[in-house]
Amino acid sequence: MKVLFVCTANKLRSPTAETVFSAWDGVEAVSAGTSPDAPLPLSKELVASADVIFAMETHHRERVRKKFKQRPADARIITLHIPDEYERDDPVLVALLEEKVGDRLKALLDDQA
Repeated sequence: MKVLFVCTANKLRSPTAETVFSAWDGVEAVSAGTSPDAPLPLSKELVASADVIFAMETHHRERVRKKFKQRPADARIITLHIPDEYERDDPVLVALLEEKVGDRLKALLDDQA
């Protein structure tokens, strides 16, 4: 399953999520940023190839919905409501990601099996 994590700068939250969930069997995790200055800017190819998108905040979700016509169904663009107040790989951020993404991703993987 291809999973895309989106934040603004693609330097803290979404790369942390990519690292955490890349270790999961059956998951191909990628992260991108909505800013054109992000190390990996959000693109139509990334959005179109994703089975599910986890957006860190509501404005990231809306950016994906409004800008990219080829995207997963709206139900597969999930807002995590994780504010930009964590450093990369912060243990609190990792725990929060595992809590907010873990069960949803397990259910999606089970549905795919």
